[in-house]
Amino acid sequence: MTPKQDLRTSLLAEATALLERGDAEPSLREVARRAGVSAMAPYRHFKDKAALMDAVAEAGFTRLSAALEAADATAEGRAALTAQGLAYLAFAEAQPAVFRLMFQRAQNAADRDSPARKAAYDALARRAAALAPDKPEAAALMAWGLVHGLADLRLNGAPAAARAEDAVRLLVELLAPG
Repeated sequence: MTPKQDLRTSLLAEATALLERGDAEPSLREVARRAGVSAMAPYRHFKDKAALMDAVAEAGFTRLSAALEAADATAEGRAALTAQGLAYLAFAEAQPAVFRLMFQRAQNAADRDSPARKAAYDALARRAAALAPDKPEAAALMAWGLVHGLADLRLNGAPAAARAEDAVRLLVELLAPG
């Protein structure tokens, strides 16, 4: 990694850590201070705070995609989709502020088409579609919608969301009986 890449990586890591510690998006000045660089250094990589937050969200989708792919590799068929659903919930719980940011940014048309977001969706969609080949798109949407909704409910403290893992298992049973 070059020093320039190291600085970008450091800025993203600090922005992510600051985001997870507080309720608001961190300022570029605070990110720079935490990274140990001048207040102007972040502008070498990000035109403004929005660009930094977009990069944090994109990196979040990359990590989510990796978690889903890793979960998928642990099993086959129904068990793999269950593992992916549980990995999705675990990701949201481990990084709630980043998770929220990812989907807030995804409301922007440019972010909706990000490669990392598509990779995360595709990881879950491939497995769901394989279990319901007669309706692959509906299966993919159902799986993504359920795990995302459960993660959101859990992050917002909905009492029933404590049983989210059971709902993931039931979804898989209904999607691919037997």
